[in-house]
Order: sequence, then C-alpha cells, then structure tokens
Amino acid sequence: MKKQLLSAIFLFVLTLAYSGLAQAQTIDTTRSSAKKTLKPAKIQDTLHRLSEVVITASRTEESILRSPVSIERVDTSAFKLSAAPSFFDALENIKGVQMITPSLGFRIINTRGFANTTNVRFTQMVDGIDNQAPHIGAPIGNAMGPSDLDIEHVEIIPGTASALYGLNAINGLANFMTKDPFTSEGISIQQKVGLNHVNDQETSAKLFNETSIRIAHKISNRLAFKVNGTFTKGYDWIADDRTDLNAKANTAVGIAGGTANPAYDPVSGYGNESSNRKTVTLDGKQYVVARTGYYEKEVADYHLQNIKADFTLAYKISPKALLTYTYRFADLDNIYQRSNRFRLQDYLLQQHAVTFKNDIFRASAYVTTENTGKSYNLRSAAENEDKAFKSDTQWYSDFTKGFNQSRALGIAVPQALTAARQTADLGRLQPGTAAFQNTLNELSEVNNWDIGSALRVKDQMLHVEGQADLSKLIGPDFKRRTGLDLQAGFDHRSYFIQPDGNYFINPDPAKTGQTFSYSKTGGFIQVGREFWDNKLRLTATLRADRNDYFSTKFNPRFTAVFSPVEEQNIRVSFQSGYRFPSIFEAFSNVNSGGVKRIGGLKILSNGVLENGYLKNSIDAFQAAVTNDFNAGLSTSAAIEKNKGRLVKNSYDYIKPEHINSFEIGYKSLFLDRNLKLDADFYYNKYENFIAQVEMSVPNTTVPDSIPYALNDKAKQSRYRVWTNSQSTVYNYGGSFGLSYRIMRKYTLGGNVTYSKLDRTTNNDGLEDGFNTPEWIYNLSFGGERLYGRLGFNVSYKYQSSYYSQTFLVNGTVKSYGNTDAQVNYDLFSHKLNVKVGGANVFNKYYYSYLGGPSIGGFYYTTFTYSM
Repeated sequence: MKKQLLSAIFLFVLTLAYSGLAQAQTIDTTRSSAKKTLKPAKIQDTLHRLSEVVITASRTEESILRSPVSIERVDTSAFKLSAAPSFFDALENIKGVQMITPSLGFRIINTRGFANTTNVRFTQMVDGIDNQAPHIGAPIGNAMGPSDLDIEHVEIIPGTASALYGLNAINGLANFMTKDPFTSEGISIQQKVGLNHVNDQETSAKLFNETSIRIAHKISNRLAFKVNGTFTKGYDWIADDRTDLNAKANTAVGIAGGTANPAYDPVSGYGNESSNRKTVTLDGKQYVVARTGYYEKEVADYHLQNIKADFTLAYKISPKALLTYTYRFADLDNIYQRSNRFRLQDYLLQQHAVTFKNDIFRASAYVTTENTGKSYNLRSAAENEDKAFKSDTQWYSDFTKGFNQSRALGIAVPQALTAARQTADLGRLQPGTAAFQNTLNELSEVNNWDIGSALRVKDQMLHVEGQADLSKLIGPDFKRRTGLDLQAGFDHRSYFIQPDGNYFINPDPAKTGQTFSYSKTGGFIQVGREFWDNKLRLTATLRADRNDYFSTKFNPRFTAVFSPVEEQNIRVSFQSGYRFPSIFEAFSNVNSGGVKRIGGLKILSNGVLENGYLKNSIDAFQAAVTNDFNAGLSTSAAIEKNKGRLVKNSYDYIKPEHINSFEIGYKSLFLDRNLKLDADFYYNKYENFIAQVEMSVPNTTVPDSIPYALNDKAKQSRYRVWTNSQSTVYNYGGSFGLSYRIMRKYTLGGNVTYSKLDRTTNNDGLEDGFNTPEWIYNLSFGGERLYGRLGFNVSYKYQSSYYSQTFLVNGTVKSYGNTDAQVNYDLFSHKLNVKVGGANVFNKYYYSYLGGPSIGGFYYTTFTYSM
C-alpha cells in the first residue's frame, strides 16, 4: 500500500511538472505579446504574487515558489478575508495545519501528527523570537503573540525545522511576522464584540469583548516605535464529559459502568481517579470503590480575561543596519491543559528582546520570565476538596458501615452501594456554598498537590543567537566566482528554575532551594549552489547541538529544488531532527494525589526505574486477584496464582527524541498565474518518543514479599516517570492545495491533508498519541469586493474521527464539520472596516480532543479603524 501510494504521488508530481512545463513554454513564446494586452492592475497583481518571499524555510530571503521545503505564507489580506474571529484562528484553515482547542483563550497549532495540548514538538515564534512559556516548553496559544492589528504575515513550516533552528521543532514551526513601524505608521483601533454558549445546556449565552490598539510612528528616517495592547474578556468553553473511564472495574460482580458503578470516574470529573480508589470487601466479595469527587465545572472558574501588550523601538544605524528592542507582556486568566487541566490565574509572561540585523549579520538576545501567579490544578482541587471534610480512611470505613446497614435491612446490593455512598458523603462540601468556595480558595494557596492545588512556578529562559551570510562576509566576488551561498549560525539557551518544593526541586541535595539551570548550545552551517542556468538549486545543512545532560547531536538537511521554468518547482528534501526534554520532562518533581511525577534525568529518577513495576501489569494483577477472591480463593492463594502477571520496569533514563524525515513537493502557477497549486508528501521515522510511564516501587526488597506489597496501595510508592518509548514509529501523509483567482475579485480555494500512523516496531504502547485525523479538508469562497466595498467569505472545514491518547483520557474523537462565514464593509475612504461573522455558524457542538471542552458557535462583530 505504501509503495503504491509513493508511486502514485511521484507519478502525479511528474505529470503536473510535465504539463506545467508545456504550458510555461507556450506562455514564454507569447509572453511579450500577452503583456501588451494585460491591464495594468492585473500586471501589478500578478507581479505581486510572484514577489512573495519567505525567510523561515532557509533563514534567508527567498521566493516562496522556490522554497526547499513545504512552507505556507498567509498575509493580512487573507486574514481580512477569513471568516475566523482572529488571524490566529484563521490558521486552522491552512493546508496541513491541525488545531485543537483547550480553551477559548488559546488554541494549539500542530502539523504532521502527534498533537497534544502542550505541543512541545511545534515551535512558535514572533519575528524570529521564540515565545514559549519556559516551564511548559511550548507557547500558550497566542497569549504573548501579536494582535490582529500588528500581524503582517505568518510563515508555517509543516515539518521538522530542527536543522536550522534547533528549537525542538521536529513537527513544525510557525513564524509570526509583525508590521514595520517605519513603513506601517498610524493609529489603529479594533473593537470585537462576540457571543458564545448559544443554546448551551451548560450555561446561558455569554458575551465576549476584545479591544486592541496599535500606535506606530516614524520619528525620523532613523528612529521609529510602535505600541500594541489587547484586552480580552469572555467566558470559556466548558468541559463536562461524563463518560465513565472505569466502566469495567466491577463487571465481575455484575455492575456495569456509569453512575451506578461504585468506581465511577467521569472524563470531566476529578477526585475519583485510580489514586482515589480502593478495593473494599463487602458481603464476602471485593468491589472497587472510588471517592465521589467533583465535576470540573464545580471547581473551575470559566471567566476569561487576558491582557497583552508590546513595545518596539527601532533604530536604523545605517540604511542597511537596524537595531530593535521589543518588550512583550501577557497576563492570563483562563483554562489550560497538559497532564491535568489548570485554572491559570494572574499568570504572567514577560519578554525582553534585542535584535540587530543588516545584509550580512543577524543577532538576537532575549529573556523570557514566567510567573504562574495564583494558578491551580483542577484535579488536585477536586481531590483535596473531597478529602477536606473526611479522610480516606474514615470515608471508606463509613462506606462499609453504610453498606452493611443497608444489607442488614434486606436492601439489594446496587441500592446498598448507593446508600453506602450517601452515608459516607454526609457532611460533604457542596458546590456553590460559601464553605465549599472558602476551602477551594485555601487549597489554591497550598503548594503541594497531595494536600492542595497551587501551581507556583517561577523561571526564566535566556536565549542568544547569531547568523552570518558568509558569502557576503568573505567578499563581494566570492559568490560570483564560486556560485556558493554560505550561511552559518549559532545559538545558546539556558533555563533558570526557582525551586518551589512541589513542581521543581534543585536536583543537587547540597543546593536545596537554590536556583538551578538547564542549557543547550548549538550551531549550523549551510551551503547552497545553483546549477543548469539556475534551474536546479542544491542545499546542504549540518547542525550540531549539545545539552548539559546529553552528548552532541547532529542534524543534517539536504534539499533540492528543480525549476524548469519560473512557475513550476519540484522540491525534495531529507532532514533529521532532535528534541531535547523540556524542563518539565527533565526535572519535574510533583506530588499529585499519592502519585509522584518525576523527571526522567537520572538525578531525579535514580532508584525508581531500577526497582519499579509497571502500573498496567499491577492493575492486571490486582484485578485478577480480586476476581479469584470473588471466585472463592483466599487472598494469599490468589496472589500466588497471579504474581507472574507483574512486570518489572525495563525503561531507561530519558534521552532526546529523534526524527528522520523525507519530503517531496510541487508548487506551481497556472492559467495566467491565477491558479496556484501546492502538493507535498512526507514519510517520517520517529525514535525515542518522550512519554510518561507509571510504575510502583514496593516498600520491600524481599522477593517473596513484593507481590503482597503490590496488592496493597499502602505498601508501595507510586510514580509517573518521564522516559522514552521503546517503539520505532513511522508515519506518512501529504497535502494538496488549490487557489483560484476569479476575475480579480473572488478567490476559490481548497486543500486536503492526509495523515497516517503507518506502523510501530516493538509497539510497547508508550509512544505518544498520534492524535491526528486521517483526513482534514478545507473549502472557501470569498472576495474583497462583492459589490462596491462589500467583501465576504464562506469556508467549510471537515476532519475525520480519530483515536485520541492523552494523559487524561483515551478514546475516539468524533468527526465534525464546521462552517464559518463573514461579510465586511469599508467606510470613510477605507478607514473603518466593519466585519460581521461567525465561526461554527450552525452551532454544532463538538470536541476537538477528548478531555477538553465542548465547542459551539462563536458570533462576532469587529470594528477596525485606522488613522
């Protein structure tokens, strides 16, 4: 199948190239006469299309048509035409892009598979500056990015970019380019008013409000500045999926899943997970019983408020040399998700960046600081709210007493289990009461997830990088004599973590409480040359990176672009990429409901990996012991019978992830350059996936006693450790996009993306979830001038169902299709634009991934005024 698909795609690309060449030759013979008949406006439009340039694909300016790897470029005119509420939301309709929605306040971009809510495999930059939240290792959507008023264009590489950037960009990279204050002066104001939660069974309709301002001024030919600010208020999407994750816990005693299950564990309920469950003997049989817990909406504050601002001062040292300073700021109150879901409260991100560039050099230095403020873990909040009124020991004792009392009265087992829970829950804190809220507030200040829920992280990220065009540096005649383009660059990054005693500790016992660091240094050299009268361009890149805890890793990249004529381009590339563990994956030390989550470096997990037993084997062992006990065996006999099910850990200390990626693509212009076509196919091989494995270390080293300890939660220590999958994983896919300009007034476009998890070797089940639909397609039709100054756009997006694997829940995400639409009108000589639109206009609620919120329609009106 794979070989047939490869052959079909290769034949398809060759066919297109041949037909394009034939057409281009025809065009060439008549080009001079054709130019005479073209209207000036059309000539200008055509030339503008051909002049599109990108810098992200090769870290140097080049035509998008001749980019050596797949790259998507979207500019302000496309964002204005889009029916999405913001430029960031509009990226969902780009070819090859998948987007998931943990919150109304932020969305996550991914390409080419293995998506999750904390996408550490995809890098997001603003003007070449990484804008990640350091302890997360990934950006929080566009929380600290540009506003709609300041975005100039976006460049997205859907595939590994590690060879040039070394920023863990093994799935892809997005670079948000902002407007130049020298060339985009003036004052712009945007007011957006929206409405969501329409016909939502969870809550009434809610208003959304966003105000943005941009001020840019050229003080002189050398000095300019700009200021941006955005204030957002709204009500977040609600997660309330009540599917039972533990439906099979009591099927052996005749109880199915659901609310009647004493081990009921709803997807969006917390405090009833595995660490909150116990096997209880009742009437001579063993039942799995969980604490009651609370639903997410009972412990979460869904009010959303985000404030972000930035200031840039730009100084031209000479006509070709520019020095800029930029300060960015973001203050967030919304919902965020990684292994658990969090309420971010007074979460503060700040960044200072200095950049120098001329026609030979580019150098940047920036520092990002992070303070999680008064944020808290929703799971820990629910879990410890439940324990605040009664300890586990007392609760299970009361449960057993209530059950026995009901059975003594002749009440049937299912009803007796319900009565037992009511007895145990007497005095339980009730949502909506002052006592409940006071306890929730108290827990959010306790920085230990065994007894509280606070997220208290403070850290910094320092990054320095430089790049030089060696061809120009060597001398003006070097390229003319040799034909070579030479580029070289370096970068250094350090994280500085302040131990909080719960989330992070200093791994050196002699430096407890002191700030510690985690650093990486790398560099690349790139050489390119054109052949055959500039029809073939070959490029080779070699990058080396070294981390404090890992040996030097090399990332090569080889690319070829064949352009038989200007409008037809075939590209082929091979590249390698490494991803080093984020600081959370390397150094975490979290107490969480009796399970300790620890980083995968040996200094954190020494002794655990050597002595641990895998949780999935412990679960199977305990379930078998329970079943055999219920069938008449003694506990001791059942343990001896089933101890062979226990599997000792075989995973090792954490290593960097690695990808090898092959890509072939084709980009062209047809029909007087009004039809754009872009196609690509890729094949990836992943090794050493970084993922978590859960295990327990028995509180004994006596071999005969270990099975007995692993059957009793009180006699084992539970851990969740970052490590590497032992599987080698392959995935492949491709995308195809068309865009046709009709009468220079309308644009008809569409794209389709195919992604497939091919196979795994070893298949240990620990590889990170692919979490990607097999098919995604987008269709759109719109125009800037439907009638006079009236513009419009209608788009439709569909994605197929897929299997979702996260740390929170596994299962199938249903397919869905959404329609977005907008109309806009320019007033006052194009100074005021009024845009009325909606995302998911038919209000079909859907989940973009399991464990997240249900997403409905969002309706908005945007006023944008420019002076």
